[in-house]
Amino acid sequence: MLDEIDAVDWGSIPGHPDWYEPDRAVRGLHALSEAANLVQAAEAGSQLGGGGIVHGHSAAVFPAAVIATPLLLDIARQGHPAAKATALGLLDEALLCYPHAGYTRVAAADGTAFPICCAIAHHLRARTDFLVGLGKRGKSLLADAAAHWRFEIRECVADSSDTAAFGILAGCLPDGVHAAELHRAGAITVLNELTLEYPPAEGSLEACLRVIARHPGELPPGAMLLPAECGDRVH
Repeated sequence: MLDEIDAVDWGSIPGHPDWYEPDRAVRGLHALSEAANLVQAAEAGSQLGGGGIVHGHSAAVFPAAVIATPLLLDIARQGHPAAKATALGLLDEALLCYPHAGYTRVAAADGTAFPICCAIAHHLRARTDFLVGLGKRGKSLLADAAAHWRFEIRECVADSSDTAAFGILAGCLPDGVHAAELHRAGAITVLNELTLEYPPAEGSLEACLRVIARHPGELPPGAMLLPAECGDRVH
């Protein structure tokens, strides 16, 4: 675990210079991974929550929280019960806090600039089985993550003046009309109106969205849709 923490160049991760302290991220993760009692876990949590991955007093989250999420999940799985509780609390806080202007997104390998909350939610969903196994606390985290949905377009067909988009839905897109960010080739386009036409059947992630007043050519296969409101989150 320590090698994984040290393999990250925490100082190179962008963050508001008045609030983000990379040394706190390193020290806090080290301490939390080695915590053997409640006091040690609390001290580690104070490092991480006081400028390491979030700044709890100002309710701000940093891009470093995205990198730390898989590590915190590993600590929750392997660490002392007090460390597990602290790690899960930090993940909940990171998902709910808003980022500072200029530090609201993280870049994926394909160039997609995801909002911090959506990137954290993606990591949480990747550990669904583990979190479900934790009971109420883990299920609560997954429920919060579900609001940060993403939809990968597989195929589109024209439907009158709208487009029916078929693809894979992760998370939960509520009923009603929503705005979304369309991510393709590193560019972001805002779609003002879409609705969930057909939700996934039980045991499946396949769904259909209706994108209002857009043509299929504007929605290429492989493009990703994310909640527009997540892109607007600014501390």
